[in-house]
Amino acid sequence: MNERDALRALAADLPHAGDDAAVVDGTVITTDMLHERTDFPAGTTRYTAGWRAVGASLSDVAAMGATARAAVAVYADEAFDRDELTRFVAGAVDVCEAVDAEYVGGDLDEHVEFTTATTAVGGITDTGAVTRDGARPGDALCVTGEWGRSAAALRIFKNDGEGETERANELFRFTPRVADGLALASHATAMMDSSDGLARSCHQLAEASEVGIEIERDAVPVHPAVEGVAEGSTERFELAAHFGEDFELVCAVPEAEVDAVEESCPAGLTRIGTVVEEPEEGGSRVLADGEPLPDRGFTHGDG
Repeated sequence: MNERDALRALAADLPHAGDDAAVVDGTVITTDMLHERTDFPAGTTRYTAGWRAVGASLSDVAAMGATARAAVAVYADEAFDRDELTRFVAGAVDVCEAVDAEYVGGDLDEHVEFTTATTAVGGITDTGAVTRDGARPGDALCVTGEWGRSAAALRIFKNDGEGETERANELFRFTPRVADGLALASHATAMMDSSDGLARSCHQLAEASEVGIEIERDAVPVHPAVEGVAEGSTERFELAAHFGEDFELVCAVPEAEVDAVEESCPAGLTRIGTVVEEPEEGGSRVLADGEPLPDRGFTHGDG
């Protein structure tokens, strides 16, 4: 059973689960766990690990259209190295400061591999939380930022013989889209972050909202770093759409409001498609240039 199947199995007992974060009395809270083996390739600095791990939870806060308040983390390893621990905390502090939040501590533990569990909390504004289930046919399907950044970083990490590890670490340190989420909060009918990849996020949003989605491949904004690692347009789209962990926002916005909200998004907002009626049974929920877009991306427990 992979992560998505496990979540579906728990749905009956946890009816409020399923969005990027839980909402409790106006507070959003979310938690994540990352492991060295699956999440931090060789060459990832502890500073980058602290930034990326805490940033992943802050991205979930952003996806709810909430302000970011604070974060904590568990740091676990086979043994504690003072310099590595200090650098991890520095990364955690800096990513929090980047979104006007505060890193307030956590816990230390021993483990068979470097592992970190992070929790972030935020606050719902007067516009309320933005969930995944409100997209309506006719809405524009939009994304923030550029895609394929993490895929490019991983390729560079694996090819560290060229001495570009520092560049790979820079690409791995993304800015959580909290400011963009706040700008979108009063406009978006549905929103989520893209930790599992663009294609999978589109499928998840479409399933939650009981709609279909049609996107244009060439409309997807691709990070410039992808050009240096991809061989041809097919692989370029593969890295941008299916790799995952870019931590951008995917949202549905009423057609008439796209131009207004685009001007308010610091990371940029790009329309890549349209929300349509839910397909008939057996039909693909998500199409790219008229062809079914595979529900493929990052999922814990696959392979």
